[in-house]
Amino acid sequence: MRNLMIPTFSLSLLFLLLTPGAAEAQAQGETVQFRAQVVDVACYTVHDLTGEDHRMCAQVCADQGVSLVFLDDEGRLYHPVGEEMPSSGDEENARLRPHAERHVDVQGTVIDRGGLRTIVIESISEA
Repeated sequence: MRNLMIPTFSLSLLFLLLTPGAAEAQAQGETVQFRAQVVDVACYTVHDLTGEDHRMCAQVCADQGVSLVFLDDEGRLYHPVGEEMPSSGDEENARLRPHAERHVDVQGTVIDRGGLRTIVIESISEA
């Protein structure tokens, strides 16, 4: 009897996770508000470049399709994504471009999945 409990529990848990309601709940995320710096992900991660001296480069990178992301005070990156499907990311880059390498106050829905922290932006303003 005991040997059947673990597989039955595992299957029940798997069923709950795969039901549409559970998937929607996971996609909902958590609404948060925080201060962050807008950085281009390539120069920040590969070359450790940030700051006002790097502003024009970040904007040029964004124009070439490199994602602009949020870097919070604790060193966590948040990748902005659009709520609409399909979303190319161009809208988010255009929205963040004027804030490149500047600090902003941002509010949005954060979804952390597979080690990637994404955010659907609700509002953004210069800090």
